Amino acid sequence: MGWLRVVLRASAMIFVILFGLVLLLLVRLIERPIWGLKRPLTPYITQAVCKLSLLIMGLRLTVRGKWMKQNGAIISNHSSWIDIFTLNAAKRIYFVAKSEVANWPLIGWLSRATGTVFIARRSLDAKIHLGIFAERLKAGHKLMFFPEGTSNDGLRVLSFKSTLFEAYFVPDLRDSLFIQPVTVKYSAPAGQDARFYGWWGDMALAPHLLKTLAQAKQGSVLLIYHAPVAVADFDNRKELAKYCEQVVRDGMFGGAIES
Repeated sequence: MGWLRVVLRASAMIFVILFGLVLLLLVRLIERPIWGLKRPLTPYITQAVCKLSLLIMGLRLTVRGKWMKQNGAIISNHSSWIDIFTLNAAKRIYFVAKSEVANWPLIGWLSRATGTVFIARRSLDAKIHLGIFAERLKAGHKLMFFPEGTSNDGLRVLSFKSTLFEAYFVPDLRDSLFIQPVTVKYSAPAGQDARFYGWWGDMALAPHLLKTLAQAKQGSVLLIYHAPVAVADFDNRKELAKYCEQVVRDGMFGGAIES
């Protein structure tokens, strides 16, 4: 029964993702010449695909707090590959990812098609990425990144790396941008290890994916959108990173500061 469930769910997800990808690429042929980077249509396709994927998996999504209206970036803790579906299902965002992801089979293709911003880890420098970020932000994109720099077991929040925050402190951006911290909190299926949805370290993707799809009754995931903060209210990237880390951690352990 477990394998049958895996086959049915996997088949349905593959169909939805591939159909969504083909539709997105076709719409992009019209969207790009007219609107360029603004993408007024295709993000809705990405969002719909991710919502359907969560539905197929049986994972319940609950959202608390308000989505920020200001221009800027979204940051959150990172526990699993499921975060990508969860965060995209809730709102229309554009991920910031390391450049290596662009070359990953399937994931890389999907990332490029959905407008992911790729950056080289060897040169995480505000001056290098300012042009890319500024262009996207002017197009009204909400950029999404994981300041922890890696995923974990889903039961904690790792220290935030401040490097990417530096790009928002340059004069051309600082006074007009906001950062919204988001907490992603998973609840494991009844009777399972609390770390059930966590995917970290050297864990292979395929076994974790199969385990998740085989689970009959799934758990749930809670997204908490905390109050956005103005970049200009902080003296430097480290202060902003420290503040966001604490807010996300508070949300993980019940002391959320909601918008």
